[in-house]
Amino acid sequence: MNIQGAEIAFIGTGVMGASMAGHLLKAGAKLTVYNRTKAKADGLLAAGAAWADSPAEAAKGKAVVFTIVGYPKDVEDVYLGPQGLVAASAPGTILVDHTTSDPALAARIARAASDKGLVALDAPVSGGDLGARNATLTIMVGGDEAAFQAVKPFFDVLGKTVIRQGGPGAGQHTKMANQIAIAGTLAGSVEAVTYAQGAGLDPRRVLESIGGGSAQSWQLVNMVPRMLDGNFEPGFYSKHFLKDLRIALNAAKTMQLNLPLLALAESLFAKMSAEGYDGKGTQALYELYRRGLV
Repeated sequence: MNIQGAEIAFIGTGVMGASMAGHLLKAGAKLTVYNRTKAKADGLLAAGAAWADSPAEAAKGKAVVFTIVGYPKDVEDVYLGPQGLVAASAPGTILVDHTTSDPALAARIARAASDKGLVALDAPVSGGDLGARNATLTIMVGGDEAAFQAVKPFFDVLGKTVIRQGGPGAGQHTKMANQIAIAGTLAGSVEAVTYAQGAGLDPRRVLESIGGGSAQSWQLVNMVPRMLDGNFEPGFYSKHFLKDLRIALNAAKTMQLNLPLLALAESLFAKMSAEGYDGKGTQALYELYRRGLV
């Protein structure tokens, strides 16, 4: 599918969505946007996007509809509600959900879409606000191969690593694997810094030694400096990471998998939520350790 002149909609113009939609607009798509808080779409509207007063209105006459919202309940409402995208979209429309959501819900949406002559892809992303701004996201896709190929030119505008992992729900399962890996490396990075400080070392100097060796990880190199600077503003919200960890835990239980590190990470982020860090970035996990709350 050619991006130039393509009629598309983008629903959800928050931290990630605004940048993603902006890249598609700059690539030549005719963009209509919707967000619950209209002010968050102001930049896109100023750049030439059109506004819709609802997801259903945004979807009318569009070849592709992209979404990135908050929680599985939001996804369910946007897609399967009485005025949702499945009910409102014309046959042949491709629906693409970039939200990190429940794999089982993604499969249910795909079935409902197919029943209406639509195609739904689950396509969660990784890379945070920086990846969204720089168009370097990793996009993990589940769903129909032909629809994936049709939308891939759009994905290629948004990210650098774009892989279809399998049928409906496969993208979400891949994102869960991603989040589990992040949870481990983030917690390890926090504990490494905490240990270094306890030993009387300069943690930034320690990072110079371990940041490029076998201990290297994206979390260690990118998040530790933010922690040490006291910068806990969100690239990715702690409350959304807790949501992801709980989705992964529920899916693991369904598969009868015992993942103790995942369970530990969920408990740590639940503690963060209880301590009022929902609106901070995941790197605020450092604060639990610094305050002696673990």
